[in-house]
Amino acid sequence: MRKSALPFSHFLLPTFLLILIGGGGLYYTIFNELPTLGPRWLFFFFIVIFVSGVFLPFAWLINARFPSDPPVEPVIVVREALWFGIFIAVMAWMQLGRVLNVPLAVILGAAFLLIEVLLRIWEHSRWQPREEPLD
Repeated sequence: MRKSALPFSHFLLPTFLLILIGGGGLYYTIFNELPTLGPRWLFFFFIVIFVSGVFLPFAWLINARFPSDPPVEPVIVVREALWFGIFIAVMAWMQLGRVLNVPLAVILGAAFLLIEVLLRIWEHSRWQPREEPLD
């Protein structure tokens, strides 16, 4: 495994904060609130935060295991974790409406994956190497 552009220690604090805030918010929302409109949106918000925090180490590991040229920036790793959190929240929302099924989840996952791939292609096309100062 080649060395990543950024060590995981840079993602450790955000991971714990996202898991702590998201998990605490989910606990409070589930056990102390009635399922009215406001707490329901808080539920989805905290799902996004919690799942993004849980998936952040996996997003870093995937990018460290399959390095690219140019190396990924921390923003990309966080964005990939956020995509996964949004994916899980959308699936929970669709399950509450009783419309979620396996083919729809696969299509939705493929759509999110396609968006990320297209964003990475666009970023790769706009990348320019840093100019080194001449001594």
